[in-house]
Amino acid sequence: MLELFPGLRALRSFHAAARHLSFTKAADELGVTPAAISHQIKEIEDQLGVSLFLRTSRSMALTREGEILATASAESLEMLGRAIKRIKRLEARNQLKVSASASIAAKWLVPRLDSFLEIAPGADVRVDVSTSSAALDFEREDIDIAIRFGDGKYPGLEATLLFQDTVFPVCSPSIITPETPLKQPRDLLKHKLIHLDYEAQGTPWPNWKMWMAAAGIKDFDDRSGLHFRQTSLTVQAAIDGMGVALGDSNLVADDLAAGRLVKPFALALRAPPQFAYHVVTPRLPSTNPLVALFRDWCLKQARETEAAFTQNPQ
Repeated sequence: MLELFPGLRALRSFHAAARHLSFTKAADELGVTPAAISHQIKEIEDQLGVSLFLRTSRSMALTREGEILATASAESLEMLGRAIKRIKRLEARNQLKVSASASIAAKWLVPRLDSFLEIAPGADVRVDVSTSSAALDFEREDIDIAIRFGDGKYPGLEATLLFQDTVFPVCSPSIITPETPLKQPRDLLKHKLIHLDYEAQGTPWPNWKMWMAAAGIKDFDDRSGLHFRQTSLTVQAAIDGMGVALGDSNLVADDLAAGRLVKPFALALRAPPQFAYHVVTPRLPSTNPLVALFRDWCLKQARETEAAFTQNPQ
Protein backbone atom coordinates (compact mmCIF):
# COMPACT_ATOMS: atom_id res chain seq x y z
CA MET A 1 0.00 0.00 0.00
CA LEU A 2 3.02 2.33 0.15
CA GLU A 3 2.42 3.31 -3.46
CA LEU A 4 -0.87 4.87 -2.30
CA PHE A 5 0.80 7.01 0.34
CA PRO A 6 0.65 10.66 -0.78
CA GLY A 7 3.76 12.80 -0.87
CA LEU A 8 4.51 15.14 2.03
CA ARG A 9 3.78 18.27 -0.02
CA ALA A 10 0.39 16.93 -1.07
CA LEU A 11 -0.37 15.86 2.49
CA ARG A 12 0.42 19.35 3.80
CA SER A 13 -1.85 20.85 1.15
CA PHE A 14 -4.68 18.51 2.10
CA HIS A 15 -4.15 19.15 5.83
CA ALA A 16 -4.38 22.93 5.34
CA ALA A 17 -7.45 22.65 3.11
CA ALA A 18 -9.15 20.29 5.58
CA ARG A 19 -8.59 22.70 8.46
CA HIS A 20 -9.78 25.76 6.58
CA LEU A 21 -12.32 24.03 4.33
CA SER A 22 -11.05 26.44 1.72
CA PHE A 23 -8.46 26.03 -1.05
CA THR A 24 -7.90 29.80 -1.05
CA LYS A 25 -7.12 30.00 2.67
CA ALA A 26 -4.93 26.89 2.45
CA ALA A 27 -3.04 28.49 -0.43
CA ASP A 28 -2.51 31.70 1.57
CA GLU A 29 -1.17 29.68 4.51
CA LEU A 30 1.30 27.71 2.39
CA GLY A 31 2.26 30.53 0.06
CA VAL A 32 1.06 28.88 -3.14
CA THR A 33 -1.87 29.32 -5.52
CA PRO A 34 -5.33 27.79 -5.00
CA ALA A 35 -4.76 25.91 -8.27
CA ALA A 36 -1.66 24.27 -6.77
CA ILE A 37 -3.68 23.17 -3.73
CA SER A 38 -6.41 21.77 -5.97
CA HIS A 39 -3.81 19.91 -8.06
CA GLN A 40 -2.17 18.34 -4.97
CA ILE A 41 -5.49 17.17 -3.55
CA LYS A 42 -6.56 15.79 -6.94
CA GLU A 43 -3.38 13.68 -6.94
CA ILE A 44 -4.30 12.19 -3.55
CA GLU A 45 -7.87 11.52 -4.65
CA ASP A 46 -6.62 9.81 -7.82
CA GLN A 47 -4.18 7.69 -5.79
CA LEU A 48 -6.83 6.61 -3.29
CA GLY A 49 -9.72 6.43 -5.75
CA VAL A 50 -12.03 8.42 -3.47
CA SER A 51 -13.31 11.97 -3.12
CA LEU A 52 -12.02 13.84 -0.09
CA PHE A 53 -14.23 16.93 -0.30
CA LEU A 54 -17.85 17.63 -1.08
CA ARG A 55 -17.87 20.84 -3.11
CA THR A 56 -20.80 23.12 -3.81
CA SER A 57 -20.90 26.63 -5.21
CA ARG A 58 -21.03 28.08 -1.70
CA SER A 59 -19.35 25.66 0.66
CA MET A 60 -16.94 22.78 1.08
CA ALA A 61 -17.07 19.84 3.48
CA LEU A 62 -15.01 16.73 4.09
CA THR A 63 -16.34 13.39 2.96
CA ARG A 64 -16.17 10.48 5.39
CA GLU A 65 -12.93 9.39 3.72
CA GLY A 66 -11.68 12.96 3.96
CA GLU A 67 -12.37 13.06 7.69
CA ILE A 68 -10.37 9.86 8.21
CA LEU A 69 -7.43 11.22 6.23
CA ALA A 70 -7.66 14.61 7.96
CA THR A 71 -7.25 12.99 11.38
CA ALA A 72 -4.39 10.80 10.16
CA SER A 73 -2.62 13.66 8.36
CA ALA A 74 -2.77 15.88 11.46
CA GLU A 75 -1.26 13.12 13.61
CA SER A 76 1.36 12.24 11.01
CA LEU A 77 2.50 15.82 10.40
CA GLU A 78 2.68 16.47 14.13
CA MET A 79 4.76 13.31 14.65
CA LEU A 80 7.08 14.27 11.81
CA GLY A 81 7.43 17.75 13.28
CA ARG A 82 8.42 16.33 16.66
CA ALA A 83 10.93 14.01 15.03
CA ILE A 84 12.51 16.88 13.12
CA LYS A 85 12.79 18.90 16.34
CA ARG A 86 14.53 15.95 18.02
CA ILE A 87 16.96 15.65 15.14
CA LYS A 88 17.73 19.37 15.30
CA ARG A 89 18.32 19.07 19.04
CA LEU A 90 20.90 16.35 18.43
CA GLU A 91 22.66 18.66 16.02
CA ALA A 92 22.54 21.65 18.38
CA ARG A 93 24.08 20.12 21.50
CA ASN A 94 25.05 23.55 22.85
CA GLN A 95 21.45 24.83 22.85
CA LEU A 96 19.24 24.66 25.94
CA LYS A 97 15.57 25.66 25.93
CA VAL A 98 14.22 26.53 29.37
CA SER A 99 10.58 27.18 30.26
CA ALA A 100 9.74 29.25 33.35
CA SER A 101 7.03 31.59 34.60
CA ALA A 102 7.52 35.33 34.21
CA SER A 103 7.99 35.81 37.96
CA ILE A 104 10.76 33.32 38.59
CA ALA A 105 12.40 34.13 35.27
CA ALA A 106 12.58 37.86 36.03
CA LYS A 107 13.24 37.76 39.77
CA TRP A 108 15.47 34.73 40.15
CA LEU A 109 16.57 32.87 37.01
CA VAL A 110 17.69 35.55 34.54
CA PRO A 111 19.81 37.53 37.06
CA ARG A 112 21.82 34.35 37.69
CA LEU A 113 22.29 33.08 34.15
CA ASP A 114 25.76 34.64 33.82
CA SER A 115 27.04 32.15 36.39
CA PHE A 116 25.62 29.25 34.38
CA LEU A 117 27.38 30.49 31.26
CA GLU A 118 30.62 30.52 33.25
CA ILE A 119 30.38 26.75 33.73
CA ALA A 120 28.92 26.17 30.26
CA PRO A 121 30.83 28.57 27.98
CA GLY A 122 29.35 28.75 24.50
CA ALA A 123 25.96 27.47 25.63
CA ASP A 124 22.98 28.91 23.78
CA VAL A 125 20.36 29.32 26.54
CA ARG A 126 16.85 30.26 25.42
CA VAL A 127 14.28 31.14 28.08
CA ASP A 128 10.62 30.68 27.16
CA VAL A 129 8.27 32.55 29.50
CA SER A 130 5.23 30.42 30.23
CA THR A 131 1.85 31.67 31.43
CA SER A 132 0.84 28.21 32.65
CA SER A 133 1.78 26.39 35.84
CA ALA A 134 1.07 23.02 34.21
CA ALA A 135 3.89 20.70 33.24
CA LEU A 136 4.92 20.63 29.62
CA ASP A 137 4.75 18.06 26.90
CA PHE A 138 8.47 18.44 26.29
CA GLU A 139 8.49 17.04 22.77
CA ARG A 140 5.42 18.91 21.62
CA GLU A 141 6.62 22.24 23.06
CA ASP A 142 10.28 21.73 22.10
CA ILE A 143 11.55 22.44 25.64
CA ASP A 144 14.51 20.77 27.37
CA ILE A 145 13.85 21.68 31.01
CA ALA A 146 11.24 23.65 32.95
CA ILE A 147 10.80 25.40 36.27
CA ARG A 148 7.23 24.96 37.44
CA PHE A 149 5.20 26.28 40.38
CA GLY A 150 2.90 23.71 41.94
CA ASP A 151 2.79 20.52 43.97
CA GLY A 152 5.48 18.68 42.00
CA LYS A 153 3.10 15.98 40.78
CA TYR A 154 3.74 15.71 37.05
CA PRO A 155 2.94 12.21 35.74
CA GLY A 156 5.68 10.76 33.57
CA LEU A 157 8.15 13.51 34.46
CA GLU A 158 10.88 14.03 37.02
CA ALA A 159 10.25 16.94 39.42
CA THR A 160 12.82 18.03 42.01
CA LEU A 161 11.98 20.62 44.65
CA LEU A 162 13.80 23.87 43.93
CA PHE A 163 12.51 25.84 46.90
CA GLN A 164 9.40 26.62 48.88
CA ASP A 165 8.77 30.17 49.98
CA THR A 166 7.82 31.98 53.12
CA VAL A 167 5.86 35.20 52.68
CA PHE A 168 6.29 38.51 54.55
CA PRO A 169 5.77 42.26 54.02
CA VAL A 170 8.29 44.10 51.84
CA CYS A 171 8.43 47.67 50.63
CA SER A 172 10.69 50.35 49.28
CA PRO A 173 12.62 52.10 52.07
CA SER A 174 11.45 55.40 50.56
CA ILE A 175 7.87 55.00 51.81
CA ILE A 176 8.89 54.65 55.47
CA THR A 177 8.78 58.17 56.89
CA PRO A 178 8.13 59.76 60.31
CA GLU A 179 4.55 60.40 59.14
CA THR A 180 4.09 56.84 57.81
CA PRO A 181 6.31 54.57 59.91
CA LEU A 182 6.33 50.77 59.88
CA LYS A 183 7.25 50.01 63.46
CA GLN A 184 4.30 47.77 64.30
CA PRO A 185 1.88 45.79 62.12
CA ARG A 186 -0.98 48.26 62.70
CA ASP A 187 1.11 50.91 60.91
CA LEU A 188 0.35 49.03 57.70
CA LEU A 189 -3.16 50.49 57.81
CA LYS A 190 -1.62 53.86 56.91
CA HIS A 191 -0.07 52.41 53.75
CA LYS A 192 -1.45 51.19 50.46
CA LEU A 193 -1.35 47.38 50.33
CA ILE A 194 -0.35 45.47 47.20
CA HIS A 195 -2.19 42.18 46.79
CA LEU A 196 -1.36 39.00 44.88
CA ASP A 197 -4.60 37.23 43.92
CA TYR A 198 -3.70 33.61 43.29
CA GLU A 199 -5.00 30.21 44.28
CA ALA A 200 -4.48 26.57 43.25
CA GLN A 201 -6.47 23.46 44.05
CA GLY A 202 -8.90 25.62 46.01
CA THR A 203 -6.18 26.97 48.31
CA PRO A 204 -5.26 30.66 48.15
CA TRP A 205 -1.68 31.90 48.16
CA PRO A 206 -0.85 33.53 51.54
CA ASN A 207 -2.53 36.92 51.45
CA TRP A 208 -2.88 40.07 53.52
CA LYS A 209 -5.97 38.79 55.32
CA MET A 210 -3.98 35.77 56.55
CA TRP A 211 -0.94 37.83 57.51
CA MET A 212 -2.99 40.44 59.35
CA ALA A 213 -4.86 37.71 61.24
CA ALA A 214 -1.53 36.19 62.29
CA ALA A 215 -0.46 39.66 63.45
CA GLY A 216 -3.69 40.07 65.46
CA ILE A 217 -5.26 42.67 63.15
CA LYS A 218 -8.74 42.11 61.76
CA ASP A 219 -10.17 45.60 61.20
CA PHE A 220 -8.85 46.34 57.73
CA ASP A 221 -10.28 46.30 54.23
CA ASP A 222 -8.57 43.56 52.21
CA ARG A 223 -10.23 44.79 49.00
CA SER A 224 -8.55 48.18 48.81
CA GLY A 225 -5.14 48.75 47.28
CA LEU A 226 -3.53 47.32 44.17
CA HIS A 227 -4.31 43.79 42.98
CA PHE A 228 -2.10 41.69 40.68
CA ARG A 229 -1.99 38.08 39.54
CA GLN A 230 1.78 37.80 39.08
CA THR A 231 4.42 37.91 41.81
CA SER A 232 6.86 39.86 39.65
CA LEU A 233 4.31 42.66 39.25
CA THR A 234 3.59 42.90 42.99
CA VAL A 235 7.30 43.01 43.77
CA GLN A 236 7.99 45.64 41.13
CA ALA A 237 5.12 47.76 42.43
CA ALA A 238 6.68 47.59 45.89
CA ILE A 239 10.13 48.52 44.53
CA ASP A 240 8.54 51.52 42.79
CA GLY A 241 7.19 52.75 46.11
CA MET A 242 3.53 52.10 45.30
CA GLY A 243 2.83 50.36 48.61
CA VAL A 244 3.63 47.33 50.76
CA ALA A 245 3.52 43.85 49.22
CA LEU A 246 3.78 40.34 50.58
CA GLY A 247 7.02 39.07 49.06
CA ASP A 248 8.13 35.49 48.41
CA SER A 249 11.36 34.93 50.35
CA ASN A 250 13.40 33.54 47.48
CA LEU A 251 12.04 35.86 44.80
CA VAL A 252 12.74 39.03 46.81
CA ALA A 253 16.12 37.88 48.17
CA ASP A 254 18.12 39.83 45.58
CA ASP A 255 16.04 43.00 46.05
CA LEU A 256 16.48 42.83 49.83
CA ALA A 257 20.23 42.30 49.48
CA ALA A 258 20.50 45.25 47.08
CA GLY A 259 18.44 47.54 49.34
CA ARG A 260 15.67 48.01 46.79
CA LEU A 261 13.30 46.48 49.33
CA VAL A 262 13.25 46.23 53.11
CA LYS A 263 11.50 43.75 55.38
CA PRO A 264 9.84 45.80 58.15
CA PHE A 265 8.44 42.85 60.13
CA ALA A 266 9.78 39.41 60.98
CA LEU A 267 6.37 37.69 60.94
CA ALA A 268 6.24 35.35 57.93
CA LEU A 269 3.75 32.81 56.61
CA ARG A 270 4.87 29.51 55.11
CA ALA A 271 3.35 28.69 51.75
CA PRO A 272 1.24 25.47 51.58
CA PRO A 273 2.92 22.36 50.09
CA GLN A 274 1.19 22.80 46.72
CA PHE A 275 2.92 26.15 46.33
CA ALA A 276 6.54 25.38 45.53
CA TYR A 277 8.96 25.68 42.63
CA HIS A 278 10.27 22.51 41.01
CA VAL A 279 12.78 21.74 38.30
CA VAL A 280 10.98 19.47 35.83
CA THR A 281 12.60 17.22 33.22
CA PRO A 282 11.58 14.19 31.16
CA ARG A 283 11.98 10.92 33.06
CA LEU A 284 14.35 9.42 30.49
CA PRO A 285 17.87 10.91 30.52
CA SER A 286 18.22 13.66 27.94
CA THR A 287 20.62 13.38 25.03
CA ASN A 288 21.46 17.03 25.71
CA PRO A 289 24.26 17.15 28.32
CA LEU A 290 23.29 20.72 29.23
CA VAL A 291 20.03 19.51 30.83
CA ALA A 292 21.68 17.72 33.76
CA LEU A 293 24.21 20.53 34.14
CA PHE A 294 21.48 23.18 34.25
CA ARG A 295 19.35 21.15 36.67
CA ASP A 296 22.23 20.76 39.11
CA TRP A 297 23.14 24.42 38.72
CA CYS A 298 19.55 25.47 39.53
CA LEU A 299 19.53 23.36 42.70
CA LYS A 300 22.89 24.80 43.78
CA GLN A 301 21.68 28.35 43.15
CA ALA A 302 18.51 27.67 45.14
CA ARG A 303 20.50 26.45 48.14
CA GLU A 304 22.75 29.51 47.93
CA THR A 305 19.73 31.83 47.75
CA GLU A 306 18.18 30.22 50.82
CA ALA A 307 21.49 30.29 52.72
CA ALA A 308 22.08 33.97 51.94
CA PHE A 309 18.56 34.86 53.03
CA THR A 310 18.89 32.89 56.28
CA GLN A 311 22.16 34.64 57.10
CA ASN A 312 20.82 38.10 56.17
CA PRO A 313 17.04 37.97 56.81
CA GLN A 314 16.69 41.76 56.47
